[in-house]
Amino acid sequence: MATTPAPPAAPPKPTWDPQRPQVPFPWLRPTIRIRLTLLYGGMFLIAGILLLSIIYLLAAQAINTGNQPLFKIVGGTDISVSSEQCPAVDADSSVNVPLTDFNAAIANCIDDQRRAALDALLSRSLLALLGLAVIAFAFGYAMAGRVLAPLGRITRTARAVAGSDLSRRIELDGPDDELKELADTFDDMLERLQRAFTAQQRFVGNASHELRTPLAINRTLLEVHLSDPNAPAELQQLGKTLLATNERSEQLVEGLLLLARSDNQIVERKPVDLAEVASQAVDQVHAEADAKKVEIRGERAPAVVQGNGVLLERIALNLVQNAVRYNVPGPGGWVEVTTELQQGQAVLVVTNTGPVVPAYEIDNIFEPFRRLRTERTGSDKGVGLGLSIVRSVARAHGGHIAAQPREGGGLVMRVTLPV
Repeated sequence: MATTPAPPAAPPKPTWDPQRPQVPFPWLRPTIRIRLTLLYGGMFLIAGILLLSIIYLLAAQAINTGNQPLFKIVGGTDISVSSEQCPAVDADSSVNVPLTDFNAAIANCIDDQRRAALDALLSRSLLALLGLAVIAFAFGYAMAGRVLAPLGRITRTARAVAGSDLSRRIELDGPDDELKELADTFDDMLERLQRAFTAQQRFVGNASHELRTPLAINRTLLEVHLSDPNAPAELQQLGKTLLATNERSEQLVEGLLLLARSDNQIVERKPVDLAEVASQAVDQVHAEADAKKVEIRGERAPAVVQGNGVLLERIALNLVQNAVRYNVPGPGGWVEVTTELQQGQAVLVVTNTGPVVPAYEIDNIFEPFRRLRTERTGSDKGVGLGLSIVRSVARAHGGHIAAQPREGGGLVMRVTLPV
């Protein structure tokens, strides 16, 4: 009886081990600890040798000064004593001085000379120590900068990566120490992140095509059926409802894709005038504002920033649309759109009348699909992504948006972007 062959074994799962191969003699590896130990040990040794040499020279000079004779014998047959360092034993003043007092004066002079020599040694030693300290600090500062230079290179690369430039690598050369291991690990992480972001961008592009195509087909079919004059009224009403639902789905898909694309930093930047962007947004919303009898006003001074014009226009358009749609019903409502430069930053401010907004609900309006006292469904004013997109685009440009309740009702939306 033939036996059934065993199924082939499953291939092993791929794993990623960030550990580096072990060196044959790890104690010979020039680590940062060993290098710093040798560096600072050598510095202390050199400083000690210099200080010892200086003290030796100063002590030799002090001893030489202390060995100077206190007095000398002058005269011929009659011996007399003369001293410049010890006037007490001078011939003129010591003729009638008793011998004990004469010896005591000599001892005091010797003590005075020794004390003067020690004081001179101490003062010069302090000056030498001060000079060595200044030299040691300067040399230590220079050596610390050289040792920490790889960390500065890693920091600059990390800052460039924070700007979505994932193609940057540290590629640190030099001894195989902890800093090189950190740099190599960081490069490996950047490689994986770049692959992940590339896959995400590819997915966003594919999802954009796959989601837009059926919605566009549905819209075309509905418009063709609605263009038939012989269609029943019930079918016409159903077609309009389905067309509005399809349009809402298209807006939702566009908003989600824009939100996904704008979460990253803007790599390619061009000069964009916020005043021009805001004016274009006002022109696009002007018809809707006239229909709702909402006045749009405000002075827009030039404020040029470096960024993506399409995304910045989306900021202004979403803010102005929300200001018009969530306004007071009937005449009397207004929207003020201003742009200006303040303290080296470009500022876009959109202020509108409207219902009173509690301060504790301000943070909720920036969350996706969140509105004040209502959810996404059951509202015909949008899909609930407008302010989320505004915040995401502002962050991608290195700026931020802040909302503040307006006294009397409405909101003050303030977008700040670096110039």
